[in-house]
Amino acid sequence: MNLSPTVPPWIDKLRWTHCFASLGPAFYSEILPQGLPEPHWIAHSPQVARLLGWPLDWWSDHTALEAFSGQALWPSMRPLASVYSGHQFGVWAGQLGDGRALWLGELDTPSGQMELQLKGSGRTPYSRRGDGRAVWRSSIREFLGSEALAGLGIPSTRALCVTGSRLAVQRETLEPAAVVTRVSPSFIRFGHFEHFADAGQHQELQSLADFVIRNYCPGCALEASPYAALLQWVAEQTAELMASWQAVGFCHGVMNTDNMSILGLTLDYGPFGFLDTYHPEHICNHSDHQGRYAYDQQPSIAYWNLYALGQALMPLIQNTDTALAALETYQSHYPRAWAQRLRAKLGLQTALPQDIELAQKLLQLMAHNRVDFTIFFRRLCHFDAAPQARNESIRGLFMDPTGFDRWAQDYQARLSLEPGGASPDQDCARMLRMRQSNPWVVLRNHLAQTAIEAAQEGDFSEIERLLTVIFQPFDEAVPNLDPHHLARYAGFPPDWAAQLELSCSS
Repeated sequence: MNLSPTVPPWIDKLRWTHCFASLGPAFYSEILPQGLPEPHWIAHSPQVARLLGWPLDWWSDHTALEAFSGQALWPSMRPLASVYSGHQFGVWAGQLGDGRALWLGELDTPSGQMELQLKGSGRTPYSRRGDGRAVWRSSIREFLGSEALAGLGIPSTRALCVTGSRLAVQRETLEPAAVVTRVSPSFIRFGHFEHFADAGQHQELQSLADFVIRNYCPGCALEASPYAALLQWVAEQTAELMASWQAVGFCHGVMNTDNMSILGLTLDYGPFGFLDTYHPEHICNHSDHQGRYAYDQQPSIAYWNLYALGQALMPLIQNTDTALAALETYQSHYPRAWAQRLRAKLGLQTALPQDIELAQKLLQLMAHNRVDFTIFFRRLCHFDAAPQARNESIRGLFMDPTGFDRWAQDYQARLSLEPGGASPDQDCARMLRMRQSNPWVVLRNHLAQTAIEAAQEGDFSEIERLLTVIFQPFDEAVPNLDPHHLARYAGFPPDWAAQLELSCSS
């Protein structure tokens, strides 16, 4: 592995830092990536290029393809794999770590410090029995999933690009290998803290906590118990993340503690998915036989994971009551964050006690009638609050429209209590607000699958087109998108979508 022999001036001037590496060798192993043979581009994100302050044609230089397929390094890149542990499906799994990911360093960018990481670049000391590789299918899904959540305004790691190769990798079948480049302020997980706590390495545990406080939440250092303040801060970020997931019908699929970001970001896209029909008990991961990570369980699982983080931090916090008080923040913060998003989805500017009951009745009605989650809320943006309005385009989504009619009367009455009442002008303003909380399109599984299958046939244009759409999910005025594509992205899923199965290997 060598440095790329010549790089353009803008690459040579990139300011790489290695703050995480300064924590010391107990936190990582330095290892070179195993490059993809005969790599080629599959996809790249213009939005992430802008985030990094890079030219939009950054990928056109041959050294870029080498660097992001693991064949060579740009100047000052320093690849390493970090060690962590974690609970997987509620069971302590012991030491894990970056089994197929390599951290390249941090960059100073217009958006702040960002870490870049290759995923799928070969075996590391933490690969256990794995090959350290990723495949086209999972890499394209992670690329699209990361950018879809970012487009929705949900905190997430980002994806700069995907490179591919003809190298065959064994999963359920032989599949071609790929590398996805991930971007984030940090990839530190709950599992990093669990690792050092379990090993009794309390000095390293404190160093890690101090590192996070210093770099991401410096206000915690000013509190009487800085490490309890850190736990409370993480609990608040996580509560906001869970409310955001639930509000758009996002299912992560594998909420193990090693997949939980200390910054409250969506991390590690595997068998994720968005709800089609609203089914609260929906399980997106075919490997999750007990439904531990079902859609309606995600908020409680987040608290379970925070409790595990709290246990890991106990050697630093020391006082049990202090730690429990910090954790209790999640129990009070999440309901407020969820209620705030429900009111936004319903177009309510004020908060009244009956709002949550109104929303819960709606969700129960949607579940009973098997109503499409995204399409319903987008159509609700056009709800006519006039007393005799029928709202046929919305009520037609229900097998029992009379149930919707009864709810609509309650909704009309609630809207009349808003400032200005339910006048035509207020209706218009409410519709505009609701369109910013209820997306017209989400990355449904069948859309991702269609893009993957086209890519496997050598057509990468559908990934590019889909990326453009999902990055502006609240605005249907997508440039250069014809009505046929618009209808396909925003319409009901085809029958075959119900047969798609996603597992941890996805």
